[in-house]
Amino acid sequence: MTLLVALGTVAGAALAGAAPADAATWTTVAAGVAYRQYDLPAAAGTAHAHVLSVDLTNTHVRLGLLYPGAVASRAAVSSLADSRNAVAGINGDFFNISETQHPGVEATGASVGPAIANGRVLKGAVPDAQRFGPALPPGTDTRAVVGVGTDGRARLDSLSLDGSYSIRGRRLPLGGVNQYALPENSVGAYTSDWGGVSRKRATCGTDTERAAACSTRTYEVTVRKGRVVSTSAAPGSGTIAAGTTVLVGREAGAQRLKRLVKGQAVAVRYGLTSAAGSAYGFAVGGYPILSGAKAPAGLDTSVSAVRTAVGIGNGGKRVFLFALDGATAYRRGLTIAEVAAALKSLGATEGFSLDGGGSSTLVARPAGSARVTVRNHPSDGYERPVANGIGVFTE
Repeated sequence: MTLLVALGTVAGAALAGAAPADAATWTTVAAGVAYRQYDLPAAAGTAHAHVLSVDLTNTHVRLGLLYPGAVASRAAVSSLADSRNAVAGINGDFFNISETQHPGVEATGASVGPAIANGRVLKGAVPDAQRFGPALPPGTDTRAVVGVGTDGRARLDSLSLDGSYSIRGRRLPLGGVNQYALPENSVGAYTSDWGGVSRKRATCGTDTERAAACSTRTYEVTVRKGRVVSTSAAPGSGTIAAGTTVLVGREAGAQRLKRLVKGQAVAVRYGLTSAAGSAYGFAVGGYPILSGAKAPAGLDTSVSAVRTAVGIGNGGKRVFLFALDGATAYRRGLTIAEVAAALKSLGATEGFSLDGGGSSTLVARPAGSARVTVRNHPSDGYERPVANGIGVFTE
């Protein structure tokens, strides 16, 4: 993709199909990173888009996961970006934002889908019925991710948990890793990446209903240096030390854990398996909205909202980070089908929806500044703390 540079700006016409042509001005954030904002006519009225264009052919530019240092935690995108020295970024996955349906249960702030940071697996995906956010398009699920592979190319993929805990040579499957919700009858593993938030939420809801009651059949086992050091009838809370894994079981999973005793050897292993056979430097959850320059069947065309999305072009070497403005004049936003069309108009062949509404935030450094500023107007009137995001880094 050829960019025409003049006096520190990049002509919008350089991006094939960019719209609208009369306002297509890109400003340079850093070498390989440009920013643009423009109006978009839409079914619900005019929307206003903010876009970062990231050139991954530039070896000094990379994308990475922004998160607060714990899966069960939240922070503003600007704070996440500045703490990691990112030059720009957007908010990421949908997350466990509230627990009004489970009185007395703490909302974890943990994200829905899989997450990888710096090549390390942070978490797996919650069951489909336990996700927060709008209904998924047909044929999609919570395992969907967008990420950048170790080959330096961005792509859409599906990451499935491959994990187990082994006792006396018998290998048993894990139902989750650092997730705010576990499948019924399963055992989940929680590590130092989880944070200090209570693990009780993991045993609430069912495989078909997020609002279903919390399980009354639970058990927890703490494993340190490969051996059981403590057990509990209920999920606990508090920071998990490095080298320690907490196993949380519900229903039949709880019954299996009850057979363990202090001092018993337990080996825990886990990873994420890529449907595309790729290894990732970073990956974050959401759902696909554009594939091969075509929107999938069943993409919603009726509900307009403020949204955040990612577009991929140039064979995975061009990434568009896209966030709508939440100011009152533009708050009606776009349908998800309109977002897919907007990404395509920028030159994307693949598109991926992230969390929207009050979470939608795009930040970038002004010229000469060492800190980012929020470029859109978040619809809450302030930056909503979020579970994670995508950061743009330069070297």
